[in-house]
Amino acid sequence: MDQTQSAFDRQILHTDLDSFFTSVEVLRQPQLRGRPLLVGGSSDRGVVAAASYEARRFGVRAAMPMRLARRLCPEATVIKGDYESYGHYSNMVTDILTERAPVLEKASIDEFYIDMTGMEKFVGCLQWAKETKEAIVRETGLSVSWGLSNTKTVSKMAANENKPNGALYVRAPEVQPFLWQLNVGKLPGVGEKMAHTLRCMGVTKLGTLAQIPRRLLEKTFGKTGLFLWDRANGIDPSPVLPSHQQKSMSKEMTFQTDTIDVQLLQGTLSRMVETLAYDLRKSGFCAGKVTVKVRYSDFQTYTRQVTLPATSSDHQLTLAALKVFDALYNRRLMIRLVGVSLGKLVRGTEQLALFDAAGDVVSSKLPTLYQKTDRIRDRYGEHKIGRASHYQLGI
Repeated sequence: MDQTQSAFDRQILHTDLDSFFTSVEVLRQPQLRGRPLLVGGSSDRGVVAAASYEARRFGVRAAMPMRLARRLCPEATVIKGDYESYGHYSNMVTDILTERAPVLEKASIDEFYIDMTGMEKFVGCLQWAKETKEAIVRETGLSVSWGLSNTKTVSKMAANENKPNGALYVRAPEVQPFLWQLNVGKLPGVGEKMAHTLRCMGVTKLGTLAQIPRRLLEKTFGKTGLFLWDRANGIDPSPVLPSHQQKSMSKEMTFQTDTIDVQLLQGTLSRMVETLAYDLRKSGFCAGKVTVKVRYSDFQTYTRQVTLPATSSDHQLTLAALKVFDALYNRRLMIRLVGVSLGKLVRGTEQLALFDAAGDVVSSKLPTLYQKTDRIRDRYGEHKIGRASHYQLGI
């Protein structure tokens, strides 16, 4: 395997909170323990945000239509998501890990990476991982699974293979044998569509994928092909990155003429949030705080903020910003300037895009939509695509 010695010697721990949303609900309502639970919209048009392991035995999965889930598991208890509680428990785990870990990356509300390289000289990495898991269980009551290996990808897959309440250490010489016996769909970043394409090519196992010439995969899939070959061979040099030093991203606009046009004000805020959300995704960050600024015609300036689970999704950030604006805006005065700032930035991909700021389950199609619109912006420019309402307002 073509890896540098430094990469070969890395020690990366992936910590994953098992069935996080439903686990929090059980802590809040102990009488639900052992029952099949579904978190999501209760209407027939709702979507399953999370399913307990008891419900999964009936074939229920996240992102499944609630109507189908209830048909598969009629005895399941359906609970509307409470993202404030989920955020609270996530922060508890973050605090525990921050206090103990040398380098911590919060990848999502329930997933964390820790770079333990060098710690084996002072405290055994395996022992440290065990003790940290015990601390999380003791202090929060949550179930935890972890994987330890020399890359972020393999450590995540190791954790996934031993859920719930599991642990797996994949040493560097064991990486390829561990990976090659797994189905291609288990590789992080390989969705259903890509897995189906690979299966149609006769590629069902990662071992088969790893043996395909790298140039052939590049010719077939472009840069994605290079990604697939590297990961299937256990190559992932991506570092564990702590929260970015940049504290916030912000935009503001001063109007040529002071205005009380609410539609224009809301549209301007929405457009700025849309641009900032694109910048977040492009930079690999999520934001956990939205601050809105209003400057009136008499130059008096006011701000108000709201916190939310870390996200880079337009719909969640926009909804939060508009709610703050509605609470802040005084319609008796003309407005000179509006601004919005996204703070509490954390590096990592978003996984919590299941609830909006009102606590409702959102469509699982939105992340795919963002990927497609981001590609258009990357290729043709930021202002080549956006909401129709923004163009109608000329913003």
